[in-house]
Amino acid sequence: MTAADVQDSSMDMMMDNLPQTVDPTTLTSRIIQSDSIQREDRTNDSDNEADDMQMDGVDQPTFQKLSAHAARGGKAEYRRIRCPAHRYTPLRENWEQLLTPLVEYLKLQVRFNTRTRSVEMKTSRHTLDTSSLQKGADFIGAFMLGFEPQDAVALLRLDDLYIESFKVTDVKIL
Repeated sequence: MTAADVQDSSMDMMMDNLPQTVDPTTLTSRIIQSDSIQREDRTNDSDNEADDMQMDGVDQPTFQKLSAHAARGGKAEYRRIRCPAHRYTPLRENWEQLLTPLVEYLKLQVRFNTRTRSVEMKTSRHTLDTSSLQKGADFIGAFMLGFEPQDAVALLRLDDLYIESFKVTDVKIL
């Protein structure tokens, strides 16, 4: 083996370690597409599915997605989050900011019970996701712990995001 052969083989090994370029057509975008693009994709998918069904000769049933209300057998779910005394005034001041994402995006029914000083949430027939009630309870719970409404909205947007807290008195003093 000559020096040139050794150099060529070492160059080949170095080229194997370099990152490969990614073909952008193989990546799927996580950005929400516009309605017109989504409609076009649906028509293309339905055309492809129709072609596949004709080729297989077997018709497969398609089912509509169940709403959260229908998934529970028509029964509504409730959650109640107590409001500590020191968060009552901030809750009144930020009520509109808290109510908007719960009602418009999660489609929950929300009220503040002044007698028990708690925020009560309930699913409706318009609630689409089964985890909406838990997300809403986490959102209000985060606000009650002291988060700003703008920061607590992250709990609604991201799945599998939770808040853990503890009292300072639970920590053992050395």
